Amino acid sequence: MTAEPASRGHLATERENPASRDLDALSTADALALFRREDARVLEALEQAAPALERAVDLVAARLAAGGRLVYVGAGTSGRLGVLDAVECPPTFRSDPRQVVGVLAGGRDAMFAAVEGAEDDRAAGARDLEALAVDARDAVLGISAGGTTPYVHGALAEARERGAATLFLACVPASEVPDDYDVSLRLETGPELVQGSTRLKAGTATKLALNALSTLVMVRLGKVHGNRMVDVNTRGNAKLRDRGLRLVEELAGVTRDAAGEWLDAAEGSVKLAVLMARRGLGASEARAALQRAEGSLRRALG
Repeated sequence: MTAEPASRGHLATERENPASRDLDALSTADALALFRREDARVLEALEQAAPALERAVDLVAARLAAGGRLVYVGAGTSGRLGVLDAVECPPTFRSDPRQVVGVLAGGRDAMFAAVEGAEDDRAAGARDLEALAVDARDAVLGISAGGTTPYVHGALAEARERGAATLFLACVPASEVPDDYDVSLRLETGPELVQGSTRLKAGTATKLALNALSTLVMVRLGKVHGNRMVDVNTRGNAKLRDRGLRLVEELAGVTRDAAGEWLDAAEGSVKLAVLMARRGLGASEARAALQRAEGSLRRALG
């Protein structure tokens, strides 16, 4: 369980930042320089949190490889960042939209406007996880910059009851808000330049951590070959089709016209097209080879 602090004002994310006491009196150049100095703390926070982020990647990758889901849960900026990361996974990695899910306090309307009181409704967090039918195959990551959001802790409590792996991301030290979830990821970015505005350093650190988490999970699942997005949805638009053609050209060593033919024969799948071209396989044979390699083009190519 998470301990409630005596006062949220004592949390690192809510305290006044002495460096910005005269922010409204600074020149634009000096204010921007101050932003740069403060934002440098984001990378320091990520460096300190690296061991926990490593555990998170390995845990989530194992759950997804076994057919589970990654569910982000949050309120306000924290929740919106989870939704953003979730919706970017299908176009980037051609992942099933149900594989990475973002749950936001207050529902879809809260993505575009504040829904007052939603973050304080612990029971709603539990209900939203119940509605998703979360189970032991899943991993649920609660995101709360200040660490105290009742909606998030209600969701994580429900997830734990259902046997899901529980992960927690906060931007305050565990000494201020302790927890006992499976992975506790603390991004200690300190007080914000505008007091309490966690869309700043805390939001930036959260975005970077989620970028790394979801990307490396998808790498583990075979969605990336080298550093190429080989599971990209090539039928989404002209840009994605062009990207797919270039990938097949480069990885299979064929002309652009041939790349188009292989890509069409593979029904738009870059991995299938490359495997078919490199090994002289038909679509069904290549699909079976990829399945045996658990989606890894590198292993399928031998």
